[in-house]
Amino acid sequence: MSVDGRLAGKVAFITGAARGQGRSHAVRLASEGADIIAVDACVEYATTEYPMATKEDLELTAKEVHALGRRVVTQIADVREQDQLAAALGNGVAELGRLDIVVANAGICVLGAWDEVTPEIWKDTLDTNLTGAWNTMIVAAPHLIAAGGGSIIATGSTCGIRGVPFFGPYVASKHGLVGIAKSYANELAQYNIRVNVVHPAGVVTELTNGLGRIGELIETNPRLGGTFQNALPVERLEASDVSNAVAFLASDESQFVTGTELAVDAGNTNF
Repeated sequence: MSVDGRLAGKVAFITGAARGQGRSHAVRLASEGADIIAVDACVEYATTEYPMATKEDLELTAKEVHALGRRVVTQIADVREQDQLAAALGNGVAELGRLDIVVANAGICVLGAWDEVTPEIWKDTLDTNLTGAWNTMIVAAPHLIAAGGGSIIATGSTCGIRGVPFFGPYVASKHGLVGIAKSYANELAQYNIRVNVVHPAGVVTELTNGLGRIGELIETNPRLGGTFQNALPVERLEASDVSNAVAFLASDESQFVTGTELAVDAGNTNF
């Protein structure tokens, strides 16, 4: 088994790992030498316009990590359920021996104008993206403390920086995520735990593929169309582009980087 790489000997816990950015992060961190605890809810939401990841997707993530010569533990766990998530992480740490890196990545997104947001959409989005990330940090922190420190990386969004229209609940969840990450960066610093947020622009995933109504919504208020433009000539990023940032924040190269927001957004938030 190879022990080469910036993350050799470390263990990473990744939520929403069955596909998309989560799978990409798992594979990238494994390529840098980390063993992986990969979790996903593998459950459908009545409120989303795209299908959620499956158990088979999670198994494929494990297969890709194994192909790199790294160990991987997969667990089906819903970030909305703290006890469930804690049990899944505990099983992974028991098998792999420690925890060093946390990627709070699980999230959903529902597109719609302000008057299309239902209480169910609001609840599902905030419960998953904000409470789910908080649950992830809370259950992981004791394991990181036991290991002598580590890095927590939360998946934000350009919606966590700007008041992006037609994404109200998602915007609220990602702004809230920034706040809790910065708060915990202060509280956990005494344990040598760093907490940072990565803010991607749109990424090619099943989630963004489910946002096809954006053109229709912009037509209702064309003045808002510029909000979605990137300065660099690219419409959507690849998941691997975000994984590059995650790998940096997971490594000792960023040992003094905490409480920051790293925008991997092709210049979207420059305007």
